[in-house]
Amino acid sequence: MEFNGDVKVLYEDNHLLVVEKPVNMLTQGDATGDADLLSVLKQYIKEKYNKPGNVYLGLVHRLDRPVGGVMVFARTSKAASRLSDQVRRGTFKKVYLAVVRGKPPKSGRLQHYLCKDSATNTVRCFVAPREGAKEAILEYEVLESLAASENADVLSLVKVNLITGRPHQIRAQFSFEGFPLYGDQKYGKEVNKPGQQLALWSTEIKLVHPTLKEDMVFRSFPPDCYPWNQFKILENAKNGADGLV
Repeated sequence: MEFNGDVKVLYEDNHLLVVEKPVNMLTQGDATGDADLLSVLKQYIKEKYNKPGNVYLGLVHRLDRPVGGVMVFARTSKAASRLSDQVRRGTFKKVYLAVVRGKPPKSGRLQHYLCKDSATNTVRCFVAPREGAKEAILEYEVLESLAASENADVLSLVKVNLITGRPHQIRAQFSFEGFPLYGDQKYGKEVNKPGQQLALWSTEIKLVHPTLKEDMVFRSFPPDCYPWNQFKILENAKNGADGLV
């Protein structure tokens, strides 16, 4: 199901609303006044169910503006509380796909300490703890790499399992390791051209339903455009083949 042009509903019941966030849409409203997903979804619920007054919709997690993919919202305060508890305990599992420049080791675990610079809306990576820094951990696997050609750099498709959920974590950590994400103007501007779309996608979320207590998995695949459409394993996964997530 789609509404407001291109927002797709992946799952909906009395407690959950799971959607595919479009790229370049804010998760929540800010000073720009641009359209944001939370407001769009509240209006969707209000119109679909003829709800008077303000509509409740709990924001459980966020995605950066240029990032698309699976997002989970809570339709009740009980669901919001229970999902937030899963996030705190690390049982709310998030898997991302990213295209990085270069060819990282086949798999690995990245552990850094991130300091946020509010003035520039960026974070800095450090290898050792320091005051004000928060630990950031992720695990990754390289799914496929494209060989360099005369006119192109090596690009690698990586699957990322977040252990912690820090702002800009994936982008900052891979850039610090020398493998900036394709299209990242904040953390890889020296190798990325203006106008390139950031290649980072929320592809899978695993959670326990807040009332049914059942394990649930929601998936979404990146759009059929460059650089995503260069990877055979991603195309196979879209066609139903196993081995991606």
